[in-house]
Amino acid sequence: MAVDRVRWGILATGGIAAAFTADLVDMADAEVVAVASRTDASAKAFAERFGIPKAYGDWASLAEDADVDIVYVATPHSAHRAAAGMCLEAGRHVLCEKAFTLNSGEAEELVALARRHDRFLMEAMWMYCNPVVRRLKALVDDGVIGDVRTVQADFGLAGPFPPSHRLRDPAQGGGALLDLGVYPVSFAQLLLGEPSDIVARAVLSDEGVDLQTGALLSWESGALASVHCSIHGGTPVAASVTGSKGRIDIPDGFFFADRFVLHRDGRDPEEFTAEPTHGPRNSLRHEAAEVMRALRAGETESPLVPLDGTLAVMRTLDTIRDRIGVRYPSEAD
Repeated sequence: MAVDRVRWGILATGGIAAAFTADLVDMADAEVVAVASRTDASAKAFAERFGIPKAYGDWASLAEDADVDIVYVATPHSAHRAAAGMCLEAGRHVLCEKAFTLNSGEAEELVALARRHDRFLMEAMWMYCNPVVRRLKALVDDGVIGDVRTVQADFGLAGPFPPSHRLRDPAQGGGALLDLGVYPVSFAQLLLGEPSDIVARAVLSDEGVDLQTGALLSWESGALASVHCSIHGGTPVAASVTGSKGRIDIPDGFFFADRFVLHRDGRDPEEFTAEPTHGPRNSLRHEAAEVMRALRAGETESPLVPLDGTLAVMRTLDTIRDRIGVRYPSEAD
């Protein structure tokens, strides 16, 4: 598919949809042409806020809109399978928020749909598109710190979140793991691939979702990753990669990093920082730019966020949930 200005549809009107749309409208090669919500009022308010010409009070109308090249799905992850699937079936390309789906089975269904219909599909793992994270991965892949021995990453919010909040709602895939833990797991697998063994423990809420989860991932190479997530305790949101010849530290906000420090044996520490042209560290435009690059190139998936990698992360999240005893109402016995 060759396109000049990519025409976007936005499915959902929450905070992350607003943040992504705000970045899109500032990109010269992007055009937001439609938005959909479950209600006309919500869709119209969002459309007025961002100057979007079409507002739909149902998802199907957006999915069927031939003026839309790609749909950004920003619903709670419990609805990703239904929303993204509807769009793929209707012939739209899809960028779907993380966690990609509730479980790996749903993820496999979406990937199969995209491949059957020859449509582009990508998980909105903006961390993988971040220029500083990409530089870190390149250094690790080039062997600058030697063989990777350990990865550590955490993401915790202080809360407290009331039982009525979506993060505490099992029906919406609540809990720390899918919302926050997906980042530490994805960071570890970006560098090491899918683990061969997983041990996990958690503190569960009265509703049956995880308030706090820790997992130890291991690989046949001998590498280990310690990952942690929480919705009842703020953490540094830091990451570290240790190799046989050195270490790389991201001291804060690892999933939208604007700097990291390289420590190598016998050398002074080296700090790598974002370029001014990269924009604010919380910008989602790198993700959007990668999607539009891929569409113009006629690609059906991104080499930065490959579908097989997304499926591998979902399998890891499934295993962790199995270990800690978290199961969602929509999942069959």
